[in-house]
Amino acid sequence: MNEATYRYCDVSLPVPLDQSFTYELPLTLRYRSQPGCRVLVPFGSRRMIGVVLRTHDQPPKQTARAVLQLLDEEPALGQDLLRLGKWIAEYYCAPLGEVLRGMLPLTGEIRRATRYSLTDLGRDVARQLVTMAEPDTATRILQLLEERSRSAAYLAGKAAGAKTALRGLMKRGWITTEEEHAARDPLRAAASRLEVEFLSRAAEGIKLKKQERELLAFLELHPGVHNVAQLAGALKGASVAARSLARKDLIRLEPESPVAGAGFERPVPKLNAHQQEAFTKIREALERNEFVPFLLEGVTSSGKTEVYMRSIEAALTSGRNALLLVPEIGLTPAVAGQFFQRFGDQVAILHSAFSDSERAEQWRRIQRGAARVVVGTRSGVFAPVQQLGLVIVDEEHDGSYKQQETPRYHGRDVALVRAKEAGAVAVLGSATPSIESRYNAEAGKYIRLAMPERIAQRPLPRVEIVDMRQEFLETKTQATFSRKLIQEIEQRLAQREQSLLLLNRRGFSSFMVCRSCGERLPCSNCSVTLTYHRRDRRMLCHYCGYAERVPTECPQCGSDHIQFLGTGSERVEDELHQHFPKARIARLDRDSVSGKGAFEHILQNFRAGDIDILVGTQMIAKGHDIPNVTLVGVVLADIGLAMPDFRAAERSFQLLTQAAGRAGRGAIPGNVVIQTLNPDHYAIKFAAEHDYEGFYKKEIEFRKWLRYPPFAAFANIVLRAEKKEDAMRFSGELERLLIPPPVGVRVLGPAEAPVARLKAEYRYQLLIKASKRAFLREIVMKLRDYALKQKWPATAMMVDVDPLSLM
Repeated sequence: MNEATYRYCDVSLPVPLDQSFTYELPLTLRYRSQPGCRVLVPFGSRRMIGVVLRTHDQPPKQTARAVLQLLDEEPALGQDLLRLGKWIAEYYCAPLGEVLRGMLPLTGEIRRATRYSLTDLGRDVARQLVTMAEPDTATRILQLLEERSRSAAYLAGKAAGAKTALRGLMKRGWITTEEEHAARDPLRAAASRLEVEFLSRAAEGIKLKKQERELLAFLELHPGVHNVAQLAGALKGASVAARSLARKDLIRLEPESPVAGAGFERPVPKLNAHQQEAFTKIREALERNEFVPFLLEGVTSSGKTEVYMRSIEAALTSGRNALLLVPEIGLTPAVAGQFFQRFGDQVAILHSAFSDSERAEQWRRIQRGAARVVVGTRSGVFAPVQQLGLVIVDEEHDGSYKQQETPRYHGRDVALVRAKEAGAVAVLGSATPSIESRYNAEAGKYIRLAMPERIAQRPLPRVEIVDMRQEFLETKTQATFSRKLIQEIEQRLAQREQSLLLLNRRGFSSFMVCRSCGERLPCSNCSVTLTYHRRDRRMLCHYCGYAERVPTECPQCGSDHIQFLGTGSERVEDELHQHFPKARIARLDRDSVSGKGAFEHILQNFRAGDIDILVGTQMIAKGHDIPNVTLVGVVLADIGLAMPDFRAAERSFQLLTQAAGRAGRGAIPGNVVIQTLNPDHYAIKFAAEHDYEGFYKKEIEFRKWLRYPPFAAFANIVLRAEKKEDAMRFSGELERLLIPPPVGVRVLGPAEAPVARLKAEYRYQLLIKASKRAFLREIVMKLRDYALKQKWPATAMMVDVDPLSLM
């Protein structure tokens, strides 16, 4: 509790403004409000949740409005996380309020509701209509609101068509809305378990309802842990009764971990020489209690995960805690289960697939110190880990660590800053490190730890490149699969081994074309063609989700000569069924795993040997350890190479290397077949040779010649508007503002973005390269200040510092 009393507090709100707002603290909150606490405050006509930055006695120039509610008795964000938030806001040129909102996954703790009430004009109208015998919906609503304010749910239950009527009453100015915020019942978890401790003596003399007595009797007869949802099927009202008994301290009700117990038993392996050397250096750094950044560069299946686990054990032994970040797609229940089996209830999981209440519960466990090992995806870097001693970023090159909406931070870089602030050891692990990370290791900023061999001295898979141009010349057929790939799959099926096939493109066909007039079917919101999805029988935009029915004739000329061109993962699956009718085939992409648990269900079946061939997009290429996979086929390696992006070759090399690494992870050696139309491209050749060193040397030379990262600080400025003229005007004004460019800065553009129209907005972009980070920040802030002074719409200018994609 704050000992000093202050009258005012500065609050950071999630609005696109680089400023805080001063509010007056009511007398009851002056002792309790502290920096890092969340408060509910009025902002214009709305109510918003913000974070207190400081408390003070300096009155603002205008009359300060009062804080409405204090949401935290103890700070939700400690001083260390507040400092981290301020660093992110400064480095990525993002409003602090939006940064702090992204750091707090606690929306599940707050229940929001909209309440309607009468305005003075509406009250006069309601009095005049009170005598109506059969009121219409609008009149009925006015009569209900005359008594007191009502929620939308209440009004919908009392008056049919309330939603439409409310909109009409709002336009007339007869009613007004107010957002209501209240704490959720912490016992209302979607997935929960009962752990019973009998307190029969305490139950004596307490009046219980019939359902509570029945539940208590059941639990006494069936001791142990019970799932509330399952009990509700056998005992009527079990969920409500359980919460009531828990409040009376007759039973204990606590949320069940969303992934606890997943996975399978694994014996603790013995470290080989390279693993032992890497672990020893990390342990020695942990013993010194200081910030030391490591780059753990190990080939696929070299045992990096075991090094992570040993390092976490060493951190826990020294009295400090650990944070492990993994790519979004890599945090499967099986992966999380490995950590539960090793560290038990000390583990907390933070994943975007969890519900709001599940994420909030895990976050609070970490804050209380109940969880000492945190495993999370990108946003897990903000977990309130106490006594942080070790930060690990697995697959540090992965693009999912970069946030694609404001604040556009990179989880790996934020993790390094957090480790430095905490005096913790940082470990970045990858078989294919990002060019920037490897360059930092070469420059001495990181300590490089090499693990060049697979565990148990297993060989790397043998890779064969198939030139699909030559294949066409020899077979005179435009086939999806080469003869070599068909032969390899047949061999695996005969030997009862498993195969993975990668095509990093969703859908059945890439686009539809009319053979009479050449018309293609474009998205109505984006400057791209719609993709044909045969299973769903629709044409779909992969950017905005717009969908149309599959046309039977050309919408332009009416011809029925329609052709679907290009190949996606859905077509690959279909053609595999034609080639191998007896094989068990499944597909793993965003379309096939839309339901909760579908992703892990398919992987589980594949691990169990119930699937012979698994085809999919990049989802199948990352982190999966399935010993019986002895063949990986890349259907078309060229996808992504032709993208107008300086990282295109790096991403392709990483994807091919990671995909190839899924083969031969067991006792049987693996094979890889890469089909390509460009077999001489250096990214494909070096990936086939498992030669990261060769690729890095070639790529770093290109970056140096063209002054791309890591040789320059880089930002992508995108100007957006619903009208093309407005987007062009915005970009032209910024261009004039940057002529001549400052010393040490080079401006490319403005020009149309590669995807010129996206989600109904036209887009132009400027690329800014600066020789120093300070120069880049100065120029970006100059552009943002100009946009604010000109009162551009808040979404008109998007700033992406250190962009991973220029699309």
